[in-house]
Amino acid sequence: MDIRSIDHIELYVGDARQAAFYFGTAVGFRLCGQGGPETGLAGQRSLLLGQADIRMVLTSGLTAQHPASTYVQRHGDGIAVVALEVDDAAGAYAELVARGATPVTPPTTFTGVDAEVVTAEVGGFGDVLHRLVQRRGDRHEFLPGAIEMDPPVGGDDGLLAEIDHLAICVPPGQLEDTVAHYERVFGFAQIFTEHVEVAGQAMNSTVVQSPSGRVTLVLLEPDRSHRSGQIDAFLAGHAGAGVQHLGLRTDDIVSAVGALRGRGVRFAGTPGAYYDDLERRVGPVDAPLDQLRELSILVDRDHGGQLLQIFTESVHVRRTLFLELIERRGALTFGSGNIKALYEAKERELAATATAQGVGA
Repeated sequence: MDIRSIDHIELYVGDARQAAFYFGTAVGFRLCGQGGPETGLAGQRSLLLGQADIRMVLTSGLTAQHPASTYVQRHGDGIAVVALEVDDAAGAYAELVARGATPVTPPTTFTGVDAEVVTAEVGGFGDVLHRLVQRRGDRHEFLPGAIEMDPPVGGDDGLLAEIDHLAICVPPGQLEDTVAHYERVFGFAQIFTEHVEVAGQAMNSTVVQSPSGRVTLVLLEPDRSHRSGQIDAFLAGHAGAGVQHLGLRTDDIVSAVGALRGRGVRFAGTPGAYYDDLERRVGPVDAPLDQLRELSILVDRDHGGQLLQIFTESVHVRRTLFLELIERRGALTFGSGNIKALYEAKERELAATATAQGVGA
């Protein structure tokens, strides 16, 4: 079994066309194809979006009984399928089930004039599935006979390059078992683990990665011995384990953030005090500090180099799934140093405000 990369992700959403409008107009994805009852996708409407090496399917159920409908009712809009490209989908399915994966959909073949695609599905974490995808022939044919490919609508401006990672929240006490499941069943390896504690909140984090290095899952668990924080809030809003955010790699984060902000994407703000201490903490940054400050871009450093990152605000009514833009300048980790740095910057800013108000009085 050779898990090569993330072939695509599939979001179950209440309104696929509305979601496609946001991802197209604001985030720069192109509409590449669509399918529904007329193409053999019973009870659903699916839209295929693409940008560089990122492929995203948006699916809405057309009946109350469709899995997309029940998923959205329980969890809200979110990533329901993480598809993995493999050499042999049938063989991988059999091997994964033999190792303990939950079988969901046996191998199915989709055949077109110039392409053949074999898929199968097994359980992943929570209600999220892994779709195994084997491709032969024309790789632009996404799912022959089920998704009709259209001339791309909208411009791919090349701001986003690929899926860097998925951050997944699991309930307290489930992190160790989830990590063990991906090691034992999928053959992933732990590449990073830490305990983060700040402002009375705490979480445990373990990163697992496929042998190819192309599939990375950041697994997060709240530490209930501390007060509730953002992981607890996600688990409550999402009603269980799920993908908290999707990390999208870019080669030029300053340009990407500037462009997306201009299209209406809202990003999490950063206290100005964060930048006062930035170069002392991470060393010289090869980007104008005034631009980083204006755009609220965060910077961290590990043994491999620097990492620039920023998080969008969630556009979902439950305030669950959001996006991360990430530019790697040698860094291999995920910016955990920014958690403490952001908290300390906020504390300095609040202290400065309180002092100024005291002087003014």
